[in-house]
Amino acid sequence: MFPIRDHNPSTGTPHVTRVLILLNVALFLLTAPWAGGMVGLWERLALYPVAVVHGELLWGWFTHMFLHAGLLHLGGNMLFLWIFGDNLEDQMGHLGFLLFYLGSGLVAAGAQVLAEPYLGVPMVGASGAIAGVMGGYLLMFPRARVDVVAIIIIFIKMFTIPAWVMLAVWFAVQLFSGYAMIGGDSGVAYWAHAGGFVAGMVLALPLFLRRGGPAFWRVTHGQPPHPPVEYAPSRIPQVRR
Repeated sequence: MFPIRDHNPSTGTPHVTRVLILLNVALFLLTAPWAGGMVGLWERLALYPVAVVHGELLWGWFTHMFLHAGLLHLGGNMLFLWIFGDNLEDQMGHLGFLLFYLGSGLVAAGAQVLAEPYLGVPMVGASGAIAGVMGGYLLMFPRARVDVVAIIIIFIKMFTIPAWVMLAVWFAVQLFSGYAMIGGDSGVAYWAHAGGFVAGMVLALPLFLRRGGPAFWRVTHGQPPHPPVEYAPSRIPQVRR
């Protein structure tokens, strides 16, 4: 199950969200073996927990957020950022959202380093920072409507659910997977995802309180504070047995 859009696209232009997406795509093309071919740059800019624990390659705390390990990795992260980033940028402002994004990414990386401090495998991806965006979105707009696609073996179904359901399930999966993979090697930074999500909620809390806390939910009904968009019926085919 993964989201494809929300029903409250931002009223303003999410410049920072767009720049972050473009930067991630540009660095992916630059470092992909089949495109720019600068694999050495990718290896140099990744985050190595064992290295940063010993005070080396410290730029990896920031640069790893803009690298990806494949097209699906990149595409999934950018889709989540596009869906959930614009409304938070509306509320936080461009600079505020950028600082929020980077701060969430740093905390996410810190959570993964604490979980596996002597891991020598490179850690890359914007998913920790984007998990922070998802956590902030959950706090600010828990009842926003999100269209998700569920793929169950040979069945494909699109349906609309409140954001809190989709985000809560996603967070629970990260926690369960993180505990399940203790001592193993899944290749996925589950603790970075969980840490970034919690960081996003905490970093968005001052904004939420300035907006009135629970009173903000009562005014907006837990949705972004502008009219929702009604989309045309989906063209995704119903795949039957």
